[in-house]
Amino acid sequence: MKEAKYTLGRNLALETCRVTEAAALACSRWMGLGNEKAADQAAVDAMRTALNGLDIQGTVVIGEGERDKAPMLYIGEKVGSGEGPEVDIALDPLEGTTICATGAPNALAVVAIAEKGGFLKAPDVYMKKIAVGPGLPTGVINLEDSPEKNLKNLAKAKKCELEDLLVVILERPRHEELIAKVRETKARIQLIGDGDVAGIIAATRAETGVDIYMGIGGAPEGVLAAAALQCVGGQMQGRLVFDSGVGDQKIEESQKENAMRMGITDLNKIYTMDDMAYGDVMFSATGVTSGWMLKGVRRFSGGASTHTIVMRSRTGTVRFVDTEHNFTRKVDRF
Repeated sequence: MKEAKYTLGRNLALETCRVTEAAALACSRWMGLGNEKAADQAAVDAMRTALNGLDIQGTVVIGEGERDKAPMLYIGEKVGSGEGPEVDIALDPLEGTTICATGAPNALAVVAIAEKGGFLKAPDVYMKKIAVGPGLPTGVINLEDSPEKNLKNLAKAKKCELEDLLVVILERPRHEELIAKVRETKARIQLIGDGDVAGIIAATRAETGVDIYMGIGGAPEGVLAAAALQCVGGQMQGRLVFDSGVGDQKIEESQKENAMRMGITDLNKIYTMDDMAYGDVMFSATGVTSGWMLKGVRRFSGGASTHTIVMRSRTGTVRFVDTEHNFTRKVDRF
């Protein structure tokens, strides 16, 4: 086996901040204008340019989709200068396209970088997820347990009443039963329209008030959230869900075949945080619109300000970066 020439350096963690800043600034011009595609494309273009400015040999393993469906930042695309460490990249240039287009809270630009082989290569299907933050007993949550049991265990671990817990759930018809069961426990619920990466990360920060995330969202977003949790601690479980949304068995079978082509051998496996993201992981998210943890892009004459969270699993470091960007200087700012 060829010996690794490079290792991941701490400067790379800070460089990821520039990548998410670039994407957030670009798509912020489309905030509230109702054009999801234009906002997403602006974020993709800016993120790709910024990634190609890094001294890495990067491969996108969680991206905008497969090559025939995503002309940029597709799964398998090579990014970076071609010098530096070999890394795998999970990304979502605009997590919450609808959020950005409508000006709602918690739209993010997100990138995670790991050593080669450090991310689960998740297919673009649904994933049933449950996640909590750090400082809790191992096994406090279990994807196979009922919502009531999970919430009772969590309340016991946090030494609080069930009524004190705040549960984040995506507002979807598929979650009607879950919502009803959580409400039976008297735990409080915050329904969100989109942005389950933000919802899961919020459970890691005491200031958000979020205690737990439950429900079905995207599998690629699950890997991104696991990367963040790996940096700060926490627990997460997920299982792939093959569902066309319209009961089309051909589509569901096609989803399963695609998963197997990507190396998934057990279609019913429950993945832990360590299964989805492991090794030296770096994570950066920049707010596009203001939300639980991050302020959104604020534009002003001649510039803009951004707010970013940058984390690294090796050190457990969490940085919040406030940046003012001066657009009057005609230089390569990223």
